[in-house]
Amino acid sequence: MKKYKPKSGEKIEIKEEIIPPKVELPFEFSPEHYPVLLQEVLAAFYPFRAKEKPTYFDGTFGRGGHYSAVRYVIPQMKATVMDQDLAAVNFAKTRFQTDVEQGQLTIIHGNFSQFSEHNLNNFDMMLLDLGVSSPQLDQAERGFSFYHDGPLDMRMNQQQGMTAEMLVNTASEEELIRIFKDYGEVYRPARVVRAIVHDRKTKAFQSTSQLAGLIERVDGWQIKGHHPATKYFMALRLAVNSELEVVEQALPAMMKSLNPGGRLAVITFHSLEDRIVKNIFKDAEDLGRPVYKKVIVPTQEECDKNSRSRSAKLRVFERSAQDELGKL
Repeated sequence: MKKYKPKSGEKIEIKEEIIPPKVELPFEFSPEHYPVLLQEVLAAFYPFRAKEKPTYFDGTFGRGGHYSAVRYVIPQMKATVMDQDLAAVNFAKTRFQTDVEQGQLTIIHGNFSQFSEHNLNNFDMMLLDLGVSSPQLDQAERGFSFYHDGPLDMRMNQQQGMTAEMLVNTASEEELIRIFKDYGEVYRPARVVRAIVHDRKTKAFQSTSQLAGLIERVDGWQIKGHHPATKYFMALRLAVNSELEVVEQALPAMMKSLNPGGRLAVITFHSLEDRIVKNIFKDAEDLGRPVYKKVIVPTQEECDKNSRSRSAKLRVFERSAQDELGKL
């Protein structure tokens, strides 16, 4: 497929959208379940409110916060949603039973990397929220947070095999150093890794508090208010769930499944994911272009209400209109 090249003297500009007024929703979200960058996502999808039967896909459904809001703004849409967390899928089937029965919502259990396997195509709006959901963070038994003592699990899909416990207790010293450097961007993880390898010889790591305690003891609190285990836990979560690889694999397929003029919105929570999304969008000149010149970040008001949104970033890709696709 040849890239569309502008004619001599023609400029292709990244769009600067006119942000619609803030949408006042007739329902409220609890602080721990508030969808991140909600108004910004609604703004990105706002143009489709005028379409007769727009289609929507959410690959990280969670508690359905974004879906509920988009559905309110665009009630005529037909939606397909996925989540790899079976608890989220079961919640959705109960919470949105009416939408399912009316044929307006299809719920699929699976990772969005399996998008192509389900022959999903022709969407106007697509959303990925790549953060860990609040219920997952708050449930100690899921093992995502060092603030709650629980098993070292960290699996998004609890039906998969590899856990953080298995990784910490069996990976070589070299492999653990690579994981913490590549996925956690830890500057010097060797001391912590050596301590892990030493301690696991006498007692295997089984709990979040056990691992967090070792990291705190070895690394100490170097940044005020920033727990020393933060980057280590993030790295393990990314490795256990192959999160970066999943994004690299799924995004190109999802972009190609957009209708002409359709939009894909992706919310990331750390620089590694954001860099991948930015580069994939940038390299897809044959399909379309980013909607906004700059990455979208939360307002101070949102950060004050929901501290978990502080590191969130939103990028939106728009597939070229049909007349432009014909020139490719």
